[in-house]
Amino acid sequence: MKLILPDHLIAEIQPLLPADVEFVVVDSEGNIDGDASDAEVYVNGFYLKASTLDKVLAAAPVLRWQQSPSAGVNHILTPNFLQRDIILTNGAGVHAIPISEFVLAFMLYHAKNLRKLQTLQDEHTWVRGVFLEELADATLLIIGTGNIGQAIASRAQAFGVRVWGSRRHPEPSPHFDKIVGADQWRSLLPEADYVVIATPLTPETVGLIDEAALRSMRPSAYLINIARGAIVDEDALITALREGWIAGAGLDTVATEPLPPQSPLWSLPNAFITPHCSALSPRLRERIAALFIDNLKRYQAGEPLRNVVDKKAGY
Repeated sequence: MKLILPDHLIAEIQPLLPADVEFVVVDSEGNIDGDASDAEVYVNGFYLKASTLDKVLAAAPVLRWQQSPSAGVNHILTPNFLQRDIILTNGAGVHAIPISEFVLAFMLYHAKNLRKLQTLQDEHTWVRGVFLEELADATLLIIGTGNIGQAIASRAQAFGVRVWGSRRHPEPSPHFDKIVGADQWRSLLPEADYVVIATPLTPETVGLIDEAALRSMRPSAYLINIARGAIVDEDALITALREGWIAGAGLDTVATEPLPPQSPLWSLPNAFITPHCSALSPRLRERIAALFIDNLKRYQAGEPLRNVVDKKAGY
């Protein structure tokens, strides 16, 4: 059997490969070092471009399975990919720990007024009575209760937070006090202190957080997006932050990345912008490799793969 592996994951994956498995290496531009005409499996790299995917698909006519290191796969479901009968599996679960910790950092940043405290330190100013809040007894609404949503819920609950969730097919889940269907979350917005977006980007979720949703939130509420920028109507969000419909937003992802220098989001005092880094961890590549090797063993044994994507649903 032959694999196509990205150059930046060779160090983690190669030592774990079975002895009977061959591989060729592909770079970020889709240039393959070797013959991929008989390759059955493709592990794509980070930040996969459509042009790179097209090159690999053209070079690998018998490809049967593609493993993505990311949980979101909207960038892979291109017309060229969808016309091929290729199983797609994603990296759901490998990012849950670092992203959930990052969400708690956003929440604590807001609750403990860390921007104000940092400003006071920068100005060498000692001020008593800076307003601080507690997370205990706050209400968190997580839109999307997959692996990342569940990890967020577990950590938030440890702080005494009341945790609600929303998913397409609601069912009880550990660490959630309540889970509602995909058409019911809007009714919960007026009661939520924190709203976290952890749902995949699909045609149904583009612009999900629109003007109506933002106007329904409390003036004291804080929005956190660690999913995809296109899920939020960015123009409406900018207006909401400027006019005080909500207290603030922690955004690890935005509609256009990198965020253009002229974007108003950079200078809004109640927006905390981070460069789509919440998933980063020293252990991330190790987890990606472990997931792939487990799936490779399943593939060779003819067993069901983990994290198979429903290409129609988009996740």
